[in-house]
Amino acid sequence: MKTIACSTLSLMLLATCALQAQEPKFPPPEKAHEWLQQMVGEWDAEMEAMAAPGQPAMKCKGTIQARSLGGYWVVSEMKADMMGKPMIGIQSIGYDPKTKKYVGTWVDSMSAHIWKYEGTLDESGKILTLEAEGPNFMLEGKMAKFRDVYEIKSKDEIKTSSGMQGDDGKWITFMNGISKRKK
Repeated sequence: MKTIACSTLSLMLLATCALQAQEPKFPPPEKAHEWLQQMVGEWDAEMEAMAAPGQPAMKCKGTIQARSLGGYWVVSEMKADMMGKPMIGIQSIGYDPKTKKYVGTWVDSMSAHIWKYEGTLDESGKILTLEAEGPNFMLEGKMAKFRDVYEIKSKDEIKTSSGMQGDDGKWITFMNGISKRKK
């Protein structure tokens, strides 16, 4: 009986040591994750939104605070005045090594929709295009495809544009903007 107890105790000690020696291994961020880090910082944003063709554009200003989350994600908080109302938006952008696509989300204080993005970086390495499905601004109750484009102009300037695909398949740009780094 004493031998069985000693053997059991020895096996338990060996198993405990083996488990302690095996720390979980997490993959490091990839080059695609590193690309996103250039979006980290504090930014002043100026945007111009087109309500409808032939109507004057609405201009708005805002701020963006973007931080890195473990080197895998960039999480941004945008604050702006949209049509006389304060708006806060939260965006996450990361990279999924399995699908080889950039992925992300957007939520804001003006709607109940969560935007789920997927996209790619162009060959120049300067333009990230993300697409999502969301509520059609022109036809209530219908969904449409949307596209956000981020062009890195320099380490201190990012050009953005947003578009919606019409029923005819053509893309309509409804917002353009420039973000300039504060810090």
